[in-house]
Amino acid sequence: MAVRATVTRFPENQDALESCGLPWGVTLTPFAARDENGNPPAYGSDGDLLPRCENCWAYYNTFCEQEQWAWTCALCGTLNGLSSQAIARYSLPQSCPENTSSFIDLELPLEESEEIQPTPVYVAAVDLSSSEEFLELIKSALLAALEALGPGSLFGLATFSHKVGLYDVQGAVPVVKNVFIPPDSDGSLPIDLEDVMPLSSFLAPVDTCKDRIAAALETLRPTNSWERTTAAGQGLDGVLLGGRGFGVAMDALLNYLGSEYGNTFALGRIFAFLSGPPDYGAGQLDTRRYGEQYASKGEDADRALLPEQTPFYKDLAAVAVQAGVCVDIFAVTNEYTDLASLKFLSIESGGSLFLYANTDNSTLPQDMYRMLSRPYAFNCVLRLRTSSEFKIGHSYGHFFPDPQYENVQHIICCDSFATYAYDFDFANDTGFSRHTSELPMLQFAFQYTVVVPPEELSSSSPSSSTRNKHSLKRRLRIRTIQLGTAHNFNEIYDSVDPEVVLSILVHKVILASLEQGVREGRMLLHDWLVILTAQYNDALKLLQFEHGSSGPQVDVAFSQCPQLQPLPRLVFALLRNPLLRLHEEGVHPDYRIYLQCLFSALEPSSLLRAIYPMLTSYSTPDKQAFPRHSLSRAALMTSGSPIFFLDAFTTLIVFYSSTADASLPFPPPQDCLLRTTINQLKQERSITPKLMFIRGGQDDATVFENYLIEEQDVEGIGFSSVMGFVSFLEEINRGVLEYLK
Repeated sequence: MAVRATVTRFPENQDALESCGLPWGVTLTPFAARDENGNPPAYGSDGDLLPRCENCWAYYNTFCEQEQWAWTCALCGTLNGLSSQAIARYSLPQSCPENTSSFIDLELPLEESEEIQPTPVYVAAVDLSSSEEFLELIKSALLAALEALGPGSLFGLATFSHKVGLYDVQGAVPVVKNVFIPPDSDGSLPIDLEDVMPLSSFLAPVDTCKDRIAAALETLRPTNSWERTTAAGQGLDGVLLGGRGFGVAMDALLNYLGSEYGNTFALGRIFAFLSGPPDYGAGQLDTRRYGEQYASKGEDADRALLPEQTPFYKDLAAVAVQAGVCVDIFAVTNEYTDLASLKFLSIESGGSLFLYANTDNSTLPQDMYRMLSRPYAFNCVLRLRTSSEFKIGHSYGHFFPDPQYENVQHIICCDSFATYAYDFDFANDTGFSRHTSELPMLQFAFQYTVVVPPEELSSSSPSSSTRNKHSLKRRLRIRTIQLGTAHNFNEIYDSVDPEVVLSILVHKVILASLEQGVREGRMLLHDWLVILTAQYNDALKLLQFEHGSSGPQVDVAFSQCPQLQPLPRLVFALLRNPLLRLHEEGVHPDYRIYLQCLFSALEPSSLLRAIYPMLTSYSTPDKQAFPRHSLSRAALMTSGSPIFFLDAFTTLIVFYSSTADASLPFPPPQDCLLRTTINQLKQERSITPKLMFIRGGQDDATVFENYLIEEQDVEGIGFSSVMGFVSFLEEINRGVLEYLK
């Protein structure tokens, strides 16, 4: 459980918070195996016996004062009595994890409904209103997934178009049964899927049916155009609709699986593969809203294309949560698919949204294998509590908010990369009083379940059953943190973590973009940097009048505070990112939504790399020259290095300059330092980055040069021009002077 704060020394009160100009919040990666300093939790049992505060319900922790019969809550100060059982437990305090560490992971007893031999269930829902190339890619991805699934897993293969198909692969020959989707469907099929095929026939054991599943995949064929048009008929205004009944298919599958939640399975996952927009039956999306019609209607495309056009998929996400099913959406298309509407089904059910522009060189198979190979928790409940002086303002992330309890989030599936964020407000005008010894406290409680694989059979009992059985473990992970308060602005600014500040800013501008449009998000970000710069200069008394100047000189580079110095460059890069570039610049609305979903789930260091790539240089493939360069052509020309490596998180580029010696091996050999670095980065990523090799002067270097953003402008509407980061700082300088008037 890694926790990082925008500032490790909190502002004392509301005036200090407003005057410092910084966002106040934290990021949390709850299922990370270690904390932000690399320390593992202290493990133990009897999590249900851990004392809780009678007032705020916080858990007992190392910061609490304990007496013989009672303890004082470190968060709210309430004196709580100890039960006789707890008194006996704490008679030997060093034997209890909660007395030895502020980061603990305790076993919980399973509820009666959970005391089953659980089986992980995975269902692939494949779009047949597609092409041969699409289906070949999906086959490769699912074969990779089968290799990653553990023994004892159950797998189901379903298809959708103008009909829903269910495969029974447990016999000698795969059998598919289809149910046609009525064109005017209200969201349900005319017959329940359980009546079409019993769930026990649909879900096949991976360890005994892998070859048969693979054989079934080979039978997948695209629905031909005649079938689709005959089934779909004419749509609105005479437009011929296709036959992609995705909404009805997902609703049916969720109800199909949900009937056995807690019995057949403890966690279900649906992998939904889309080749285009749902255009048939309930949940169909009108993709005509994307195009040139905004010019005639006077609408702002940057606002109109970001909200969902129907609540159908948000409502379906609630069904998924209730059914204990996580939905991952894999869209392989460059056609407008309206991910703004579809995204809720994945992100609110704890799944992921992936977008691939085409089938060529797609990393979908690698992403599937990587996603299923890493540990994950499920049926998670997340709660943050704070000491009484402050409270949660907003929470951000891919979760489903509890409908009854405030600041409680439900996460169906959570892996070790999934990250969430919170920002804070003061609960009163007093803030953190200087006259008391009490310091700000945070306590994260993360209750989750994991599937524990079967133990290896003992060689001493060869007659034991060989059937693989999983078991469930319910755990409570708690992290309690005490932070300091800052008595002046220097202490606040010196405690800044710029990566976490960037994370909170990204969440805020995404929210602003969704509510008010991309232009508003850009303005919010620009104005924030202007105000921060002005308040920093004012707080540290840095404004100076030089002889003959028309106004004060502003320190726009934050020269007095190393922790703030990266921020102007990061804001500049964020404004250049497709996340905040405008519709008329050619940013596809689905790509923008994909970036919103990706960026809002990344931990701060990964997000930094996605926003501001790392450019390093090498004198040879085995020798690094410089560890970091600015993202400019000038850096390339002045470094004198022949090889450059750019890490943009989703893309890795090795670039050989046009002046590189012809004797240097291209591409770099597998056993060199550069390749070792690349391979390590690929292993550490939550998604598979694309690797590209470019030889300057011979290959098209546009994709590499597009990352050299410091010579591209962000003024006006954001189109590129000859000016870049320097002119941006000049614009901030003018903004500060205007703000201070």
